[in-house]
Amino acid sequence: MSSHIAHTIIMQHGIVCVLLLFLVFCDVSTQRKKKTVQTLSRGWGDDITWVQTYEEGLSKAVDSNKPLMIIHHIEDCPHSKALKKAFSEHQSIQRMAKADFVMLNLVHETTDANLAPDGFYVPRILFVDPTLTVRADIVGKYANRMYTYEPNDMDFLAENMMKAKILLKEEHEDHSDL
Repeated sequence: MSSHIAHTIIMQHGIVCVLLLFLVFCDVSTQRKKKTVQTLSRGWGDDITWVQTYEEGLSKAVDSNKPLMIIHHIEDCPHSKALKKAFSEHQSIQRMAKADFVMLNLVHETTDANLAPDGFYVPRILFVDPTLTVRADIVGKYANRMYTYEPNDMDFLAENMMKAKILLKEEHEDHSDL
C-alpha cells in the first residue's frame, strides 16, 4: 500500500513539475511576443507620435496646421538602418519631430507619385505642408537623390525641419488677410 501511495505522490509531483514548466514556457513565449511587437516608431523615435498611414498624416497635417514629415525606408536596408540610428539619436530632430510635425515613417511605397518626385529610392525624407503640397524646395544635399540624407547630415536635416516650420509660418502670415 505504501509503495502505491509513494508512486501516486511521485506521479502527482511529476504532473505538477510538467505544469510548472509549461507555465514558464508560456510566460517566456508571451514576453518574447511582447518584445517583438512593432510600434509605429519602428525605432525612429519612441517618444514621437507617429501616424499609421499617409492619408492619416495628410488629415492630421490639415487639422493641426503642422507640416507632415515622411520618412521612406526599408527595415533591412543598411542605409535606412544607419539613418534611423542617427535620426533617433539627434536630440534637436527628436524634439522638433515630437512638437512641430506630423510624423510618418513608411516601409511601403504610397500610390501618390508626388512622394517620389525624383524616384523611388530609400531612404528619403519629404515634407508636405498643411495645404497638402509636397515641398520640393526642401531637399537634401545630393543632386542625384534630392530627398535623401546620410547619417552625417542630421544637422542639415534639422535645418530643413526649421525651414519647413519657418516657411509654413511665413506663408500663413502672408495670407492672414484672407
